[in-house]
Amino acid sequence: MKAYVFPGQGAQFAGMGKEMYNQFSTAKALFDKANDILGFNITEIMFNGSDEDLKQTKVTQPAVFLYSVILAEILNDFAPDMVAGHSLGEVSALVANKTLSFEDGLKLVAIRAQAMQKACEAQPSTMAAIIGLDDATIENICKTFTDEIVVPANYNSPGQLVISGTTKGVEEACKKIKEAGAKRALPLNVSGAFHSPLMNPAKLEFEKAIDSIPFNQPICPIYQNATAKPCSDPIEIKKYLIAQLTSPVLWTQTIKNMSNDGALTFIEVGPGQVLQGLVKKIISGVETFGAKVIE
Repeated sequence: MKAYVFPGQGAQFAGMGKEMYNQFSTAKALFDKANDILGFNITEIMFNGSDEDLKQTKVTQPAVFLYSVILAEILNDFAPDMVAGHSLGEVSALVANKTLSFEDGLKLVAIRAQAMQKACEAQPSTMAAIIGLDDATIENICKTFTDEIVVPANYNSPGQLVISGTTKGVEEACKKIKEAGAKRALPLNVSGAFHSPLMNPAKLEFEKAIDSIPFNQPICPIYQNATAKPCSDPIEIKKYLIAQLTSPVLWTQTIKNMSNDGALTFIEVGPGQVLQGLVKKIISGVETFGAKVIE
């Protein structure tokens, strides 16, 4: 069985999508449509902007989404048995499995990005990647903070967990985590505390947008970040997509469940190779590769 996985924020690169735009009429039409929907020329930023230009959350999220869903659209043999997306990638996966239309998916991503940007600006907050310490120890250290917010945010792979919270809280947690034996505690270059309670204002705004958009019956199950379990019910999908903004990304658990349910091949659809690397760290004996278009 084939599992298609879609990356999130952080996978972007300068010039992304330009080759697809120039080579495929379907890609060109969708990129041009995206400029109209968003009300600004995102293709100009994607194709000709700098890495710095692409780092803004309100640009990054639609850029990664567009690259991923347009790539899925032009693949010759796109036939998923199951899909999953890491954080933002969950919306890309929902367009790929036909739960959402391209237009509605892009609108949701734009609203999600703007809402998260506002939430980030409201309070100084950040994230840090913890390498080489077991999840339970990190979870217990996070629980010791009462005056600051610090929570597990991304269970990326065994031995790699990202924490999220107030700037002061994350800094203090990193010190405690290093003392507990972590190999590394790396501050991430992000604009705020994604997948934490600090995203609650964004979650409320996102929920309003989702309520006005139709969710269709998918062509295959999606394994969602908030539960790590397969879902094909549009109502349930909607509920857990909303929950995702303040819940941790259960990526390790997701990949294990997909494998247990029969996935033998994992195909990353999007910029970069981060998810392929994580899959290999989580399970062995499966095939992983990046999606490529053959003309």
